[in-house]
Amino acid sequence: MKKDRTITAGTKVCAVIGNPVAHSLSPAIHNAAFDALGLDFVYVAFRVEDVKSALAGMRALDNFRGMSVTIPHKIEITKHVDEIAEVDRSIGSINTVIREEGRLIGLGTDGPGAWKALRDAGVEIAGKNILVLGSGGASRAIVFTLARDADPGKLVILDIDGRLLQELVTDLKNGTNARVESGNLSDISLARAMEQADVIIHCTPVGMHPREDASLVPAALFRPGQAVFDIVYNPLETKLLADARARGCKVISGVEMFLNQAVLQFERFTGVPAPVDVMRRVVMERRNL
Repeated sequence: MKKDRTITAGTKVCAVIGNPVAHSLSPAIHNAAFDALGLDFVYVAFRVEDVKSALAGMRALDNFRGMSVTIPHKIEITKHVDEIAEVDRSIGSINTVIREEGRLIGLGTDGPGAWKALRDAGVEIAGKNILVLGSGGASRAIVFTLARDADPGKLVILDIDGRLLQELVTDLKNGTNARVESGNLSDISLARAMEQADVIIHCTPVGMHPREDASLVPAALFRPGQAVFDIVYNPLETKLLADARARGCKVISGVEMFLNQAVLQFERFTGVPAPVDVMRRVVMERRNL
């Protein structure tokens, strides 16, 4: 944020909520983008446990324009907004809330952001076996988007949370034509799934700062020719991605999804095109902080 920025009674407020949230680069990139375009907006971060109360505050504060939502609230928050687009309602997860004349409008940018990251990297999804690790909010957004738009051959989803996993699989089977398999995430199930996977998408917080030394996937399970996408963006290259790269895999950093979804959020918050180059520069400058 510029030192000469003036905050007034008319300044629009945006925020990211989550728990934890201290690692988020969202305030840095959004404030840099506001400054670059001379917009009277400010973006802050809030650690939130009580989602319902947080949204009540957003509803009551006239200057509160937009909210980004990160783990673990992307599913819970759908219960407390006034309106959700049908595509996002069927997914059951959102990461963005816009305040429009006192009403809270929920939507998702994770799925489109991830799909663009995969396309930009030249990753083929159609007809391929896709292994997804995790079944939380971001996973829901990504697998629904791929199931509807990318024609995967098979989606295999593994997680340790049986309830979340079953809910996601049921919703996928009811809402898409995708071929879906699932199972409890264990050493045995992971090794078996990795043998058949063409694309691996990691959708859990494992490996996120400050636990950069952690990875769900043993390095020996990767093989050349696989594409590996980790939605964790801090650090820029997780241990999972470093191990995959060393084994000859194509790797896609979570920073690509993060930027894509943030651009979509920015444009909904402000109504103007995002300065993508500015936002990317800030992420790259802060990648080691």
